[in-house]
Amino acid sequence: MALLIPTYFSPISQYGVIYQSDTVEFEVEDNYQKQTYRNRCYIYGANGKQLLNIPIEHNKSSKKQKTKDLKIEPGSNWQKQHYKSLKSAYNSSPFFEFYEADLLTIFQKSYSFLLDVNLDTYHFIEDAIQYPKPYTKSKEYITEIEEDYRELASVKSHPNCILDSYTQVFDDKFGFIKNLSILDLLFMEGPNSISFLEKVNVTLR
Repeated sequence: MALLIPTYFSPISQYGVIYQSDTVEFEVEDNYQKQTYRNRCYIYGANGKQLLNIPIEHNKSSKKQKTKDLKIEPGSNWQKQHYKSLKSAYNSSPFFEFYEADLLTIFQKSYSFLLDVNLDTYHFIEDAIQYPKPYTKSKEYITEIEEDYRELASVKSHPNCILDSYTQVFDDKFGFIKNLSILDLLFMEGPNSISFLEKVNVTLR
Protein backbone atom coordinates (compact mmCIF):
# COMPACT_ATOMS: atom_id res chain seq x y z
CA MET A 1 0.00 0.00 0.00
CA ALA A 2 1.32 3.43 -0.97
CA LEU A 3 0.65 6.24 1.50
CA LEU A 4 0.39 9.71 -0.02
CA ILE A 5 -1.02 13.13 0.77
CA PRO A 6 -3.84 14.30 -1.51
CA THR A 7 -2.59 17.29 -3.47
CA TYR A 8 -3.92 19.74 -6.04
CA PHE A 9 -3.62 18.30 -9.57
CA SER A 10 -0.63 16.35 -8.27
CA PRO A 11 2.81 16.22 -9.88
CA ILE A 12 3.49 13.42 -12.35
CA SER A 13 5.79 11.73 -9.80
CA GLN A 14 2.89 11.27 -7.40
CA TYR A 15 0.66 9.77 -10.06
CA GLY A 16 3.48 7.48 -11.13
CA VAL A 17 3.53 6.04 -7.61
CA ILE A 18 -0.27 5.83 -7.50
CA TYR A 19 -0.65 3.85 -10.71
CA GLN A 20 2.23 1.51 -9.94
CA SER A 21 0.88 0.64 -6.48
CA ASP A 22 -1.57 -2.12 -5.66
CA THR A 23 -3.51 0.01 -3.18
CA VAL A 24 -3.50 3.69 -2.25
CA GLU A 25 -4.22 5.41 1.05
CA PHE A 26 -4.44 9.17 1.47
CA GLU A 27 -3.12 10.68 4.68
CA VAL A 28 -5.71 13.19 5.88
CA GLU A 29 -4.89 13.22 9.60
CA ASP A 30 -1.57 15.01 9.20
CA ASN A 31 -0.94 18.64 10.09
CA TYR A 32 -0.93 21.19 7.29
CA GLN A 33 2.49 22.42 6.21
CA LYS A 34 3.42 25.32 3.99
CA GLN A 35 5.39 24.94 0.77
CA THR A 36 3.56 21.83 -0.37
CA TYR A 37 1.50 20.71 -3.33
CA ARG A 38 -1.57 20.50 -1.10
CA ASN A 39 -2.71 23.85 -2.43
CA ARG A 40 -0.51 24.42 -5.46
CA CYS A 41 0.56 22.94 -8.76
CA TYR A 42 2.91 23.91 -11.56
CA ILE A 43 2.02 24.06 -15.24
CA TYR A 44 3.92 24.99 -18.41
CA GLY A 45 2.97 28.54 -19.32
CA ALA A 46 4.15 30.86 -22.07
CA ASN A 47 6.92 32.12 -19.77
CA GLY A 48 7.97 28.71 -18.49
CA LYS A 49 7.10 27.03 -15.20
CA GLN A 50 3.98 28.69 -13.78
CA LEU A 51 2.52 28.43 -10.28
CA LEU A 52 -1.19 27.99 -9.60
CA ASN A 53 -1.92 28.51 -5.91
CA ILE A 54 -5.12 28.11 -3.88
CA PRO A 55 -5.20 30.70 -1.07
CA ILE A 56 -5.73 29.15 2.36
CA GLU A 57 -7.78 30.72 5.14
CA HIS A 58 -5.50 32.17 7.80
CA ASN A 59 -5.44 30.17 11.02
CA LYS A 60 -6.11 32.67 13.82
CA SER A 61 -5.38 30.21 16.60
CA SER A 62 -1.98 28.85 17.54
CA LYS A 63 -3.14 25.28 17.07
CA LYS A 64 -2.00 23.33 14.06
CA GLN A 65 -4.60 22.52 11.42
CA LYS A 66 -5.13 19.07 10.02
CA THR A 67 -5.17 18.65 6.26
CA LYS A 68 -8.80 17.55 6.32
CA ASP A 69 -9.86 20.72 8.18
CA LEU A 70 -8.06 23.21 5.97
CA LYS A 71 -10.37 25.84 4.50
CA ILE A 72 -9.97 27.92 1.36
CA GLU A 73 -9.79 31.68 1.71
CA PRO A 74 -13.38 32.89 1.20
CA GLY A 75 -13.91 35.44 -1.54
CA SER A 76 -10.70 34.55 -3.38
CA ASN A 77 -10.97 34.35 -7.13
CA TRP A 78 -8.67 31.36 -7.51
CA GLN A 79 -10.98 29.22 -9.66
CA LYS A 80 -11.44 31.87 -12.33
CA GLN A 81 -7.74 32.68 -12.33
CA HIS A 82 -6.63 29.04 -12.54
CA TYR A 83 -9.02 28.17 -15.33
CA LYS A 84 -7.93 31.24 -17.30
CA SER A 85 -4.27 30.29 -16.84
CA LEU A 86 -4.87 26.68 -17.89
CA LYS A 87 -6.82 27.71 -20.97
CA SER A 88 -4.12 30.21 -21.95
CA ALA A 89 -1.36 27.63 -21.48
CA TYR A 90 -3.02 24.58 -23.04
CA ASN A 91 -5.70 25.74 -25.46
CA SER A 92 -3.49 24.72 -28.37
CA SER A 93 -2.57 21.34 -26.85
CA PRO A 94 -3.95 18.17 -28.48
CA PHE A 95 -6.37 17.21 -25.69
CA PHE A 96 -7.37 20.35 -23.76
CA GLU A 97 -10.68 20.76 -25.58
CA PHE A 98 -11.44 17.08 -25.07
CA TYR A 99 -11.32 17.47 -21.26
CA GLU A 100 -12.36 21.10 -20.93
CA ALA A 101 -16.03 20.56 -20.08
CA ASP A 102 -15.28 18.12 -17.25
CA LEU A 103 -12.43 20.29 -16.02
CA LEU A 104 -14.69 23.31 -15.90
CA THR A 105 -16.96 21.65 -13.33
CA ILE A 106 -14.15 21.83 -10.76
CA PHE A 107 -13.72 25.54 -11.40
CA GLN A 108 -17.44 26.25 -11.18
CA LYS A 109 -18.18 24.20 -8.06
CA SER A 110 -18.35 25.90 -4.67
CA TYR A 111 -15.73 24.64 -2.22
CA SER A 112 -15.03 25.36 1.43
CA PHE A 113 -12.41 22.71 2.19
CA LEU A 114 -9.17 22.16 0.29
CA LEU A 115 -9.41 18.38 0.71
CA ASP A 116 -12.63 18.32 -1.33
CA VAL A 117 -10.89 20.13 -4.17
CA ASN A 118 -7.96 17.73 -4.16
CA LEU A 119 -10.13 14.62 -4.12
CA ASP A 120 -12.21 16.01 -6.99
CA THR A 121 -9.05 16.60 -9.03
CA TYR A 122 -8.06 12.99 -8.31
CA HIS A 123 -11.41 11.70 -9.58
CA PHE A 124 -11.11 13.92 -12.63
CA ILE A 125 -7.77 12.34 -13.55
CA GLU A 126 -9.13 8.83 -12.90
CA ASP A 127 -11.95 9.47 -15.38
CA ALA A 128 -9.74 11.27 -17.88
CA ILE A 129 -7.20 8.49 -18.30
CA GLN A 130 -9.89 5.83 -17.91
CA TYR A 131 -7.99 3.97 -15.24
CA PRO A 132 -9.90 3.88 -11.94
CA LYS A 133 -7.71 3.63 -8.85
CA PRO A 134 -9.75 3.40 -5.62
CA TYR A 135 -8.28 4.77 -2.40
CA THR A 136 -8.90 4.82 1.32
CA LYS A 137 -8.44 7.72 3.75
CA SER A 138 -6.46 7.37 6.96
CA LYS A 139 -8.46 7.36 10.17
CA GLU A 140 -5.50 8.32 12.33
CA TYR A 141 -2.03 9.69 11.66
CA ILE A 142 0.24 6.93 10.40
CA THR A 143 3.68 7.13 12.00
CA GLU A 144 5.44 4.44 10.03
CA ILE A 145 4.73 2.48 6.87
CA GLU A 146 6.98 0.80 4.33
CA GLU A 147 5.69 2.58 1.21
CA ASP A 148 5.63 6.09 2.63
CA TYR A 149 5.40 8.65 -0.15
CA ARG A 150 4.02 11.56 1.86
CA GLU A 151 7.25 13.43 1.19
CA LEU A 152 6.18 13.84 -2.44
CA ALA A 153 3.71 16.49 -1.27
CA SER A 154 6.58 18.80 -0.30
CA VAL A 155 7.75 21.32 -2.88
CA LYS A 156 11.21 21.06 -1.32
CA SER A 157 11.46 17.27 -1.56
CA HIS A 158 12.92 17.18 -5.11
CA PRO A 159 12.55 13.42 -5.62
CA ASN A 160 14.62 11.68 -8.24
CA CYS A 161 11.95 11.29 -10.91
CA ILE A 162 12.82 9.49 -14.11
CA LEU A 163 10.16 9.70 -16.80
CA ASP A 164 10.03 9.61 -20.55
CA SER A 165 9.96 13.01 -22.19
CA TYR A 166 6.92 14.04 -24.21
CA THR A 167 6.10 17.03 -26.39
CA GLN A 168 5.12 20.12 -24.40
CA VAL A 169 3.38 23.22 -25.75
CA PHE A 170 6.28 25.62 -25.15
CA ASP A 171 9.25 23.24 -25.21
CA ASP A 172 10.64 25.06 -28.24
CA LYS A 173 11.25 28.02 -25.90
CA PHE A 174 12.36 26.47 -22.64
CA GLY A 175 12.94 22.79 -23.36
CA PHE A 176 11.37 19.88 -21.53
CA ILE A 177 10.27 20.61 -17.95
CA LYS A 178 9.74 17.40 -16.01
CA ASN A 179 7.43 16.54 -13.14
CA LEU A 180 4.88 19.29 -13.69
CA SER A 181 1.23 18.86 -12.75
CA ILE A 182 -0.42 15.75 -14.16
CA LEU A 183 -2.50 18.16 -16.27
CA ASP A 184 0.53 18.94 -18.42
CA LEU A 185 0.90 15.28 -19.37
CA LEU A 186 -2.84 14.78 -19.76
CA PHE A 187 -3.38 17.69 -22.14
CA MET A 188 -0.48 16.56 -24.30
CA GLU A 189 -0.94 12.78 -24.27
CA GLY A 190 -4.61 12.22 -23.37
CA PRO A 191 -5.54 8.61 -22.55
CA ASN A 192 -1.99 7.58 -23.47
CA SER A 193 -0.82 9.28 -20.26
CA ILE A 194 -1.16 5.99 -18.40
CA SER A 195 1.65 4.45 -20.49
CA PHE A 196 3.97 7.20 -19.19
CA LEU A 197 2.82 6.81 -15.60
CA GLU A 198 3.46 3.09 -15.66
CA LYS A 199 7.12 3.77 -16.49
CA VAL A 200 7.81 6.63 -14.06
CA ASN A 201 10.61 5.78 -11.63
CA VAL A 202 10.48 7.73 -8.37
CA THR A 203 13.17 7.58 -5.68
CA LEU A 204 12.95 9.65 -2.52
CA ARG A 205 16.16 11.35 -1.49
